[in-house]
This record gives sequence, structure tokens and C-alpha cells, in this order.
Amino acid sequence: MKYNLLGNTGLKVSELCLGTMTFGGKGFWSAIGTLDQQPVDDLVKRSIDAGINFIDTANVYSEGLSEELTGKAIRNLGLHRDELVLATKVRGKIGDGPNDVGLTRKHILQQVESSLRRLQTDYIDLYQIHGYDPLTPLSETLEALDNLVRSGKVRYIGASNLAAWQLMKAVDYSQYHHLSRFESLQAYYTIAGRDLEREVIPLLNDQKIGLMVWSPLAGGFLSGKFTRNGQQAAGARRVEFDFPPVNKDRAFDVVDVLAEIAPAKGASVAQLALAWLLQQQAVSTVIIGAKKPEQLEDNLKAVNVTFTQEELNRLHEVSKLPAEYPGWMLERMGADRTSE
Repeated sequence: MKYNLLGNTGLKVSELCLGTMTFGGKGFWSAIGTLDQQPVDDLVKRSIDAGINFIDTANVYSEGLSEELTGKAIRNLGLHRDELVLATKVRGKIGDGPNDVGLTRKHILQQVESSLRRLQTDYIDLYQIHGYDPLTPLSETLEALDNLVRSGKVRYIGASNLAAWQLMKAVDYSQYHHLSRFESLQAYYTIAGRDLEREVIPLLNDQKIGLMVWSPLAGGFLSGKFTRNGQQAAGARRVEFDFPPVNKDRAFDVVDVLAEIAPAKGASVAQLALAWLLQQQAVSTVIIGAKKPEQLEDNLKAVNVTFTQEELNRLHEVSKLPAEYPGWMLERMGADRTSE
């Protein structure tokens, strides 16, 4: 297991991060996973044994139950809290009241206390906004988060699911007003969906912001369980919850190449899809989740996969984004000003 710096900090996080959306299965989240305490303990223990030091959850996952199960697992296993990097999120709707959602100072300060209680800890390493709140002034959100860092309840702050302009606006405001800034972005990125490369990844590289990848197997599409002829494994998440959106014709072209490469490496299609992400310079960590121990074991092996340059070239060609403006014009006009 390798450890990468998170954003422009000295904090080292494992290249694989344990995601907890499968923990609990309360309400809507039952379509993702329904693990109770014992299997949660088992997954957490195996992840830690494999070298993972990073765990990601959210206050809305299974209506708070995911955080509870995560906190109990850490306690049950006797893990040293200070050796873990624990991340959670705030923004989503957690009740029926008009202020039970969003990124207001009120909601943030209420929810951080609830998350601390459920996680059975007195601090959160990475506290992330779970999306954009168009109703709350950005200044209110960032100043509330900065207060949490200054209080010691939160070590670092991050964002999730933002457009490039939203993230840059937030970073600029924080720097100008000497506030804690977003050090990470949690975003959807896969070899079958490289949209992030158009605007967001250039921003992350420029501003030294870490990238945490969610749904690296495109909701199971890159697991090898789906074929062009419509075959799909029983119990696969996409059978009940077809998300995130995927251009399936293009994605199957990617799966075909992965399937050709996999046998010679003694690896699964899923392992190769994860390993491709681990090769990307902008990626700090890839979030993996599992409903079964064998899924976790398969994903963990991705850190041992290596590609030849020819294989990387094949994967790039089959998965590359169609050219769009202004990207193709920027590339053309910048050709005479490269450093090489």
C-alpha cells in the first residue's frame, strides 16, 4: 500500500480508502448495501490489515447508521484513533425541518456534533461539504468550516461534487480571507467516465488539491459483471440502482480492452479499472466499498497491478474524451509555448 499526500498538506493517506456506503442499509441506502456490525467489523479489520488508514463516510449514509457502525467498528477492533484518517460529510437532508439540509452555519454546527457522537470521536480528520448549496452564501459556509478547524473539532476541510468554477471560487475566498481552504475534492472519475479531465483535474493540479475518487467502478459497471448482450450478475448494484450515468456503448469498448488485458496479468477487470486510476497523477486516493469480503479482497489486489506503456496507451485511446471547445483550441494555441 502506498501513501500519498492529501492536497497541499503533509497528511499521508493510503492510495485506497475504505468507503462505507454499504454499511447499514437504512431507507434508500438499502439498494447500496445492508451490512450490520459484524461484517462491518470484518471489512474494517481486513482493510486496516492491508494498510488502509483512510475511512470515508457521510452523515446521510443510511441516515447516520453508517457513521455509527464505523465508530463502533473502530472501538470494537481496538484501533488507535490517531493512526486513522477519518472523513465524513455534511450537506444532505437529515430531517423534515426547513433547516435540516444545506451548508448554513446552523446546519454545519449541528451536524458536526452529531457526526462526532455517532463516530465516537472528538475530532474529524477531513470534514467535507457533500455538494453545492445555492441558497447559502459561500462566505457563511467557509467561515463556519474554518471555525471548526480553529476549534480542533476538524483537522482539514474538503469538498465533493463541485464544478471547477465553484471550487476555485471557494479556494480564492479562503486564501484572500486567510481561512482554511478545501484540501481535497471527492468526485466521480473512472476509465469509463473521464469528464473530470476537462476542467476539474487541471484545476486540482494547478491548486494542489487532492482528488478522492468515488464510484471508481462506475457503480459496478466496470466489475466485469455486465456484457453487451445484456447479461448481468444477480445482486449487482446496477440491477436495482443504475447509477452513476454511463455512456454504455463507449464503456463497453473500455471493458472489452480491460478483459483482453486481464488474463495475462492474472487480474480481474475490476482490478485493472482501479489500477488505471491509481496511475493518474491527480488521484490521491480511490474509495472502494464492498458488500462481501471477496469483493474487498479483489479490490485490494489492484495496488499490485502494473501496466506496460503499450497497455496504458491502449487504455487511453479507447477511453479518451471526444474533443470539445475550448479544450481543442487551447491545446492548439498553446502548442508553441510548451516547456519541452
